[in-house]
Amino acid sequence: MVSSQVPLIDLGPWRTGGPEARSLVAARVDEALRTAGFLLVAGHGVDPELPRRIREAARTFFRLPAAVKAPYAVAVGGRGWLGPGAEANSHAEGAASPPDLKESWSWAAEEPTGIASVDAEWFRPNAWPAEVPALRALVTEYLAAMRALSDELLELLATALGLGADHFTRHTGHPTWGFNVNWYPGTEIVGPPLPGQFRIGAHTDFGTVTVLDRQLGTGGLQIHTDAEGWQDAPYDPAALTVNIGDLMARWTGDRWRAGRHRVLPPPADAPAEELISLVYFYECDAHTRVESLPAPLGRIAHEPVDSHVHLRAQLDAITVPAGDREGDPAAGQPAPGV
Repeated sequence: MVSSQVPLIDLGPWRTGGPEARSLVAARVDEALRTAGFLLVAGHGVDPELPRRIREAARTFFRLPAAVKAPYAVAVGGRGWLGPGAEANSHAEGAASPPDLKESWSWAAEEPTGIASVDAEWFRPNAWPAEVPALRALVTEYLAAMRALSDELLELLATALGLGADHFTRHTGHPTWGFNVNWYPGTEIVGPPLPGQFRIGAHTDFGTVTVLDRQLGTGGLQIHTDAEGWQDAPYDPAALTVNIGDLMARWTGDRWRAGRHRVLPPPADAPAEELISLVYFYECDAHTRVESLPAPLGRIAHEPVDSHVHLRAQLDAITVPAGDREGDPAAGQPAPGV
């Protein structure tokens, strides 16, 4: 089954419509984020050829021998190749599960703030695979589009709450972000899944908004809602999948729920299925004080939290200890920061 609680939001009326059209869009967003924490977003303006070309280039890298990829290996939070066994996302929920069945190349914010302690942890130079030189220009273009879209989404979210449009973007002047190209190969690469093992285990994201360009697959994305339990996420080839993370849920005093999700393992009836997802995680300025909106907007008055103390704790939680990994050249390396 496909979840019925994730609407398709067309940004066209939001961008060019009058007050009534914009209000209707905002109301639909508020309703969806109170139930599932997910949206499908169309009319976003991202050229579909760009993610297609990124996938093609990334696939070239991921298909290289492990010995060629190994020099780029990093631990969770680093900038480079996350090899097999590096992450177990369900550990952030306190669940004991085998490592996720994926590989990733990770990028993150790198433009220094000028604050040495912040830059050393959160704004480090990115790495690029020399074997696939075309990837750099493609990803750089895509990242610019994702940054602009994420700020626009934050303005839409603030409007949906009846707040000033800059309520969230006033905290994204020099934000951290992460971008993963996730490779989900078939069982000929990863072997048969262990009990309780997923391509990505059940979790919520850690930041404000996540923007996902994904491929449809049998072993693909599922979302969880109270009303429907686990259901396949709806898919539209012209739309991006957007969900909110822990920081945004906390910011709204749990009026909105962080979108809980997982990615199924390679399916038994299509064991060679290969998928590649492009995942942009948006956050906020380093060490933003996140305070819950008061009632009646917010439901729960959480204690204020330092955004990046929270982010670091979650990154540490999903890192698989070196002794529990198999075949991961990054095992034992320190995480150099998001």
